Amino acid sequence: MKSFDLPSKDIWRHWKLPMVEIFETVEGEGLQAGYPTVFVRVFHCNLRCTWCDTTYSYAPAKPEFEASIDEIISTIKSFRSSRICFTGGEPLIHREKSAALLMAMADLEHIVDIHIETNGAIDLVPFEKLRNSHPELQRKMRFVMDYKLPASGEMDKMNLGNFKELQNQDEIKFVIGSEEDFEITQQVVEHHYRKGQICVSPVWESMPPRRLVELLLESHLPNAKLSLQLHKVIWHPEERGV
Repeated sequence: MKSFDLPSKDIWRHWKLPMVEIFETVEGEGLQAGYPTVFVRVFHCNLRCTWCDTTYSYAPAKPEFEASIDEIISTIKSFRSSRICFTGGEPLIHREKSAALLMAMADLEHIVDIHIETNGAIDLVPFEKLRNSHPELQRKMRFVMDYKLPASGEMDKMNLGNFKELQNQDEIKFVIGSEEDFEITQQVVEHHYRKGQICVSPVWESMPPRRLVELLLESHLPNAKLSLQLHKVIWHPEERGV
């Protein structure tokens, strides 16, 4: 698959995306956990995971507002953070519009990291080609690919070819809701993993973090990293904009 054939910036800077929220907080998980970060959350998702904690980011909910790429960039610039979490919903579902927004974010001089929380069901090939064709994206853009496991109800939607597109700076997140999920994680890593940091995160309602640590220490995943959602420790799990 080819990368995106975008028109000139004078055109795409006015493109609008359906949005949920843009806010500043600390990153709650993964390699950037704890850093002040601007969250750019777009609307729409192609999956319906059983444990999803952002159900307000897809139908039957409605977008909170629409914003042009210029307007989104202006809001990002109003914050002090030098990191961006591009999330959803599924942030790459808007295809050319998602690509154009990524380019605009990468062109911000003060931004040092743009991590994309993608759900594993979106083809990463055109976005990886975009990254390779844009020097600032090469330097700043990272995929955080969430590989869905049986407890999510969406494992059959996973695009295994995406593992070929991941580089050392990227992350693969496995959200563990059961011991079966952890067993499947080990199998997926054994057969498909190439590059990137492996992170395992518990579904708090069904996988106690202590038990996940025990499983991790017993496993053949010595380079995997436990990732806890700090925002659920600091704030009430249902609170938004944090």
